[in-house]
Amino acid sequence: MIKLAGKAALIVPLLITLVFIVLAAKSPPIIDDYIETLLVDYRFKTRNILIRPSIPEDILTVMIDEKSLQEFGRWPWNRGLQAELINKIFEGQPKVVGIDIFYPEPESPESDRALAEAMSKHKDRLVVALGFDVEGGKAFKGEVDNIVFENAVAGIKELKRVRALEAGRALLPPGPIAGAATFGHVYSLADRDGKLRWENLYIKYGDEYIFSLALKTAALAQGIAPDKVSIIGGAGVDLGGTLIPSDDFGRLHINYIGKEGSIVHKSAADVLRDRVAEDIFRNKIVLVGTSAISTYDLKVTPFSANMPGVEKNATVISNIINGNPIRKAPLLIDLLSVLFAGAAAFFIAPRKRALYAFLYYIFLTGLIVVANVYVFIFFNTRVNMIYPLLTVLSAGTFVISYGYFIEEKKAKEIRKMFSSYVTERVVNELIRDPGLAKLGGERREITVLFSDISGFTAFSEKHEPEEVVAMLNEYLGAMTDVIFRWEGTLDKFIGDAIVAFWGAPLRQENHAELAVRCSLHMISRLEELRRKWLSEGKTPLSIGIGLNTGEVIVGNIGAEGKKMDYTVIGDHVNIGARVESLTRKFNTNILITELPFRKIIELVKTSRIGHVSVRGVGNVVVKGKEKPIRVYEIKSLPPSEQSVIADCSDETILHLKEK
Repeated sequence: MIKLAGKAALIVPLLITLVFIVLAAKSPPIIDDYIETLLVDYRFKTRNILIRPSIPEDILTVMIDEKSLQEFGRWPWNRGLQAELINKIFEGQPKVVGIDIFYPEPESPESDRALAEAMSKHKDRLVVALGFDVEGGKAFKGEVDNIVFENAVAGIKELKRVRALEAGRALLPPGPIAGAATFGHVYSLADRDGKLRWENLYIKYGDEYIFSLALKTAALAQGIAPDKVSIIGGAGVDLGGTLIPSDDFGRLHINYIGKEGSIVHKSAADVLRDRVAEDIFRNKIVLVGTSAISTYDLKVTPFSANMPGVEKNATVISNIINGNPIRKAPLLIDLLSVLFAGAAAFFIAPRKRALYAFLYYIFLTGLIVVANVYVFIFFNTRVNMIYPLLTVLSAGTFVISYGYFIEEKKAKEIRKMFSSYVTERVVNELIRDPGLAKLGGERREITVLFSDISGFTAFSEKHEPEEVVAMLNEYLGAMTDVIFRWEGTLDKFIGDAIVAFWGAPLRQENHAELAVRCSLHMISRLEELRRKWLSEGKTPLSIGIGLNTGEVIVGNIGAEGKKMDYTVIGDHVNIGARVESLTRKFNTNILITELPFRKIIELVKTSRIGHVSVRGVGNVVVKGKEKPIRVYEIKSLPPSEQSVIADCSDETILHLKEK
């Protein structure tokens, strides 16, 4: 792409990068909750396509599913039946059992007592769900009940940094059940799009903090005493010396394994009917919960719209025990990723042409996505993706649009400047690569052609102006077509004279050959015009052509902002004009100097320029020069004749007195 100019090209991409750095630092919910979280979901799904996570072997769930309801009746079941289910599970010698079922009110003294007895027998290996109502702005301010106090967090560090959801009401179990087990909350707050991505490791009730069912079950499974589990404000939870990371609100980002059914599960009906292997629960963490639709405990996750809440809790336990929850990258990493994206988008792509810049931005976008997904898959770390992507997309859109505007403007300038000088093909090449035409003026070897109509002044005096103009236009048009046919640059018309050159703006290594072939073609085309004019009763015209090769200054020359022309100036240009004037002295149509002669001589000898006569006519001292130059006549021969080459004699030197 053309190098971008102007302050906007520099300032705007920098401002774009700065804006997204600020947004990354502020993390506005409207972006993070609606866009970034969606991108996290896609990272989960991409991970599962590329590398399927392993299923935890030490965790399983017992589901009160549709099958269970068909065999044992609708939910809720009698608590005596639930007590039987608990006893059946513990007969299998599990490591720990978590009951993801609320008991917010009494059922009957007998059934409550039966459930309490089943729980009490295994109190040291049992955690039961405790319900809380969390409504915005409503927090409990009174004295907490004993059951809450007994299950509250024992240790808190960095209390000033602890921020947690506050519950307004606790759904406490009836008396017999209240003291029969350890309790943990199961409150879940979905994101704005309705998906559950976070586990609240603790919530606040009154002045106390209550750990979640999943966290308490994981601690119990690892034999970690309650006094060894503490909250560290702003960092997470210290679980017996291991930090469980959380965000500022005490939330753990759940690393879901997949859709529902990813964790091994058994039907409660099969457990009650003894249709499972005897050792199925041995030394396992078992979560008991509901999955039937009528039980209303289904969650929307990145993988599924109907994951049982108990399986969500089992997943969290697996994350805690295996140390693989999704971690949020440090803010510095997020900021650096935006800065890298902005720098790469601005400092590299603008130096490329529009198409390559577009492809580069696609590559850069892909690189950001691949790197982000790689870190997510192999390091369980979530680096912000939306802000680097928006930085690249925004900066890229601006740079390409601005560059396209500049390119279009430059293309119009080039087309306006060169369309009357060169062919459309050359104009298009200059537009594709403007560097081929250095518009400020540069030294370059070219071959220049001067052509003039012999006796044009006398011809004009003897004919009507309309006839003169008509014939001149026809002649100049025909000669221009020939010059363009041989890829020449038409410099200018000076009355009846034509100035053209080869070797600029595009470099042409064979510029002398092209100029010679063009000269021969011009004479051939003129013969066709002469025959036409004679048939029309008009006086035919004759021309002389002079060619010279040498180093000149070529470029856009003139008064900037007023009148500029792409032209050539220099001593070798003047020599070309002098040589053209010699055609009348030597009574010939085409004269060339020694340098173009030397450049084409091998072509003539090998018949690549065939059927021509190249004859030295003398050594001439042109006006304004002291050293003579060799001059050669070149003309076409009939196809039946072989080419002829004759060099100049050094004996005769002609001093040119006229123009």
